[in-house]
This record gives sequence, structure tokens and C-alpha cells, in this order.
Amino acid sequence: MSWRWALARRVATLVGSSTGGGSGAAQAQRLFSSSGALLGRHFPPASQIRNEERQDPFELVADELSILANRLRSMVAAEVPKLASAAEYFFKMGAEGKRFRPTVLLLMASALKFPVSESTEGGVFSMLASTLRTRQQNIAEITEMIHVASLLHDDVLDDADTRRGVTSLNCIMGNKLSVLAGDFLLSRACVALAALGNTEVVSLMATAVEHLVTGETMQISTSREQRRSMEYYLQKTYYKTASLISNSCKAVAILAGHTADVSLLAYEYGRNLGLAFQLIDDVLDFTGTSASLGKGSLSDIRHGIITAPMLYAMEEFPQLHDVIDQGFDNPANVELALDYLQKSRGIERTKELAQEHVNLAIKAIEALPDSDDEDVLISRRALIDITQRVITRTK
Repeated sequence: MSWRWALARRVATLVGSSTGGGSGAAQAQRLFSSSGALLGRHFPPASQIRNEERQDPFELVADELSILANRLRSMVAAEVPKLASAAEYFFKMGAEGKRFRPTVLLLMASALKFPVSESTEGGVFSMLASTLRTRQQNIAEITEMIHVASLLHDDVLDDADTRRGVTSLNCIMGNKLSVLAGDFLLSRACVALAALGNTEVVSLMATAVEHLVTGETMQISTSREQRRSMEYYLQKTYYKTASLISNSCKAVAILAGHTADVSLLAYEYGRNLGLAFQLIDDVLDFTGTSASLGKGSLSDIRHGIITAPMLYAMEEFPQLHDVIDQGFDNPANVELALDYLQKSRGIERTKELAQEHVNLAIKAIEALPDSDDEDVLISRRALIDITQRVITRTK
């Protein structure tokens, strides 16, 4: 609420100076009384635009993504040539990925846009809205830098040789420079975060970074009992995948001055979207793009990482416990585990769990304050569409 009050005072001051009449505080009160009235009125919820013509969520923010990509490339520039080359490796044209997280955050910013009464039309509010949008774009940039830093570190830990369809950085420049490049990106993210000047947002994003480290540690240091625990797996998955996007969504809402309840809805959308994303990722590790079991990369199981499909299979076939306890250095154990998985409903149950989280993400969007703003409704529809893309993706 402090940001909204500051905005109100700024608008009141500027309006008062331009019109020469009325108390600034009174005009601020009228501004947010009219906005509050708009929020209290009943407008069609996001669910009512489901049958309208759908637009590609990524195309809706394509222009902004292009701007963000250029800014990111300039933000990761470094004085030392080798460090500069390493840091910008996944920000170069062709190696950027789909920019999933920035897309979600830009759409969330639009989905949470405040309604504006006619009395605030003109340049004053437009200027402040533009400033807010830039700050929300900064969250998208910070999130992407943190995410790419985590990828660089993960590839070293996993001894990966590819990433985003290209050779991984650790294979090209070695582990040491990959780790340093990840650290450099985190430091640049910290500088950008500090520039926002919002301690609550700083705390959220710092927590997300802490969770990334915690999740990775949980993955490489599991006990026998923990490897068999669905609760442990889901907690680790939240830390490694869902925390960053959920806390970033919440940060976008906080910067816009929304209430704790609305900020929590943004967080819940990100949390459930992130969990669904990773659950489908774990399915694809077994199924790949061929839809035939065992044709995926099998990266997790070969590294001894037990994910939801295998955990569900263990419930149906307890004898899988012994196979998993023996480890997967022996290729015969990999084949035996896959055989049990194929006989089980592990893949289907994991997809069902992902769908449950998708449904919760959709409910979070539909619970946002009603609006009749077309851009807001289109953005909320796009956020819902993204959940469907996550659940139906094949790569």
C-alpha cells in the first residue's frame, strides 16, 4: 500500500500544480477512491474469456521480450573477455531459449494492471505506469539472470554436455569458468535488484536464490528414505524449480502496490505452474518426444535421481525399492526399473498430479480482482493458456 500512497501523492502534486485547484491530499483520496470503486464493481472474470479467440502468449509480449533480450546482453557485459564470453553464452541470439519465465512475468504484470478512472487520464498516470512497467521488466531480467546462473552451475554438477540444443558452456570453457560465469550473473542480478529499492522484493528474490542452492543440495545428498519420499521430492522440486517463478510473480504484484491477498494469488499461480512444469519434465525424461516409454534421455535415473514417475511405480511394485537401493551403475538395473515403470501407472499418475497443479494455477488467476480492461483479460487468458502448454508439451 505504501507504493500506492506514494503514487497518489505524486499524482495529486502534479495534478494540483497543473490545475491550480484543490488539496493535493484530497485529489489523491479521490483518485484511489475511484480506483477502489472500480475494483469493487463486478466485471466479467477471466474465465469468461475462455471461448474468445486465443492469442499466442509469447507473441503478446514479443516486442518487450526483444527489448529485454537486448538489455540482458548489455547487463552481462564484463571487462575480462573470457568472462564476458562465458556470461553472455546463453543470452546470444539462437541460444536464448523461449524466455518462458520473462514471458510469464510480463503477462502477470499486465494481468495485475490497476483500473484507471477517467479523472486520471493524461500524461501523469501514463508516466508513472511506464515507470512501474520498467521496474516489472527489471524483475523479469533479474529472474532470467538467476535462472541462467543456476543452469550453468547445474551443468557443472551434472557433467552435462548439451543445454538448449547447443553444447553446454562447461564443455567449451571448462567447469571453473562456468562456475565463475554463474557467479557473475548472480552478482549482476543482485546489483539490478538493489537498484529497485524495495526491501520486500529483495528479500523474496534472495530467498529464491537460497532455495535453488537448497534444492540442489537436497538432490545430491539424499538418504535412502528420502529417495523414496514423494514429500521430499515435491519439496526439492519447489526449491529447484517453482520457488523462483512463484516469488518473481509475487514481486511483480508487490511492485504494483497490490494487497497481500492479490500478491499471494500471483505467488500461487507461479508455484503451481512451476511444479506442473517440473512434473512434466520428469515424465519427458522417460518418454521424450516419441511417446514410447524409455525413449527419453533417461538423464535423471542414470544419475540416480528418483522422480515422481518412479516413486509412483515403487508404490505399485515394492520390489523396485531393492533395485533403486542398488543404484544404476549397472545398466541391467536401469532396464529392470524401466520395465517396472512401464507396467505401472507412474507416468499417468505424474501427469494427473501435474494437471492438479495446473488447475490450482488457473484458479489463482480466476480469483484475481475482476476487471473489464481488455488487456488485463487477454493477459489472464494467456496465463491460463500457458498452463495448458506446460501440460501438453512434448519437449
